[in-house]
Amino acid sequence: MTRWFAPGRINLIGEHTDYNDGFVLPLALRHGCTTTLSAADEGWTVASAQASAPATVRPSGLAGRDDAPDWAAYVLGALWLLRDDGVDVPPIRIEVDSDVPSGAGLSSSAALVCSVVCALDDHLGLDLGPDGLLDLSRRVENDAVGAPTGGMDQLASLRGEAGHALFCDMRDLTTQSVPFDAAGAGLVLLVADTRAPHRHADGEYAARRSGCEEAARQLGVPALRDVTLAGLDDALGRLDDEELRRYVRHVVTEDARVLDAVEVLRAGRTEDLGPLLTASHASMRDDFRITVPEVDTAVEAMLSAGARGARMTGGGFGGCVIALVPSADVDAAGDAVRRASADAGFAEPALFTAEAAAGARRVSPASR
Repeated sequence: MTRWFAPGRINLIGEHTDYNDGFVLPLALRHGCTTTLSAADEGWTVASAQASAPATVRPSGLAGRDDAPDWAAYVLGALWLLRDDGVDVPPIRIEVDSDVPSGAGLSSSAALVCSVVCALDDHLGLDLGPDGLLDLSRRVENDAVGAPTGGMDQLASLRGEAGHALFCDMRDLTTQSVPFDAAGAGLVLLVADTRAPHRHADGEYAARRSGCEEAARQLGVPALRDVTLAGLDDALGRLDDEELRRYVRHVVTEDARVLDAVEVLRAGRTEDLGPLLTASHASMRDDFRITVPEVDTAVEAMLSAGARGARMTGGGFGGCVIALVPSADVDAAGDAVRRASADAGFAEPALFTAEAAAGARRVSPASR
């Protein structure tokens, strides 16, 4: 029996910069998915603690896959792709169990996929290495599931380090650990899952991605990452479409905020991260236009209760808000969010604190 755990992630800052070849700064969570592998007599069986029944399929490649529940593609995808790569995957049973809130923007899917990929690598003796694990986990989401993820979620889940955020350059997929010691600065990273339904998220995400690509084409650059902050005004002046100008302004300023965040954290000035978080939220709200009333309400409530900074995290149109809050104000900030949400007629948010945890790892049957 083989057992692996892979975490979900919070993105501290750097939203919608990943597919623009830009910079992101996520951290791994203590919440995650555990995958347990064992030999089977025949077929491939997948079971989830969050699903009603297991599914068994015949071994095949991606093109010949059997019908299976939608969730099972996140598990079976690695098997299909390995089979296409020439790996003889024997009969196997895969059991998964996740405590990452689904739909909250905390990358429950990457936690699931990365735990499965790492467990398969170990169980089958594939020796994929860091780059191979990243490549296979991305291919599962992109090719087997059809989700156009850029790689940030998988990087954070695979390479996260306790007590550190992960500075990722999404052009070459290189990473550097950056100290993140909120407690040492008397602060807490407070998370509010607003439980807002993701409204039109898929279509809106695709529209923004294609808009960014079109803006880069019109500006004659490989990606918006290549537009510098100093050259932003010139770039905006060369675009006729106001929507494209807003997209460019968000991406370019967000990349700059990520670099500033790395600088303040490396200098031990954790509290200075706060204004960058708030500026990021304003940019997502006003320029990229991916926030919803539930998350805007939560951000304003946290700021009014003493948070040093707050922003929505994740792809947008719902999900979680994070705030950097003085330890003494955590309860007040949580109460403020609950009251503001209730007053607006929104669902009661789920609140928890987050610390930077370790990435994917092998675990014993009695631990995680």
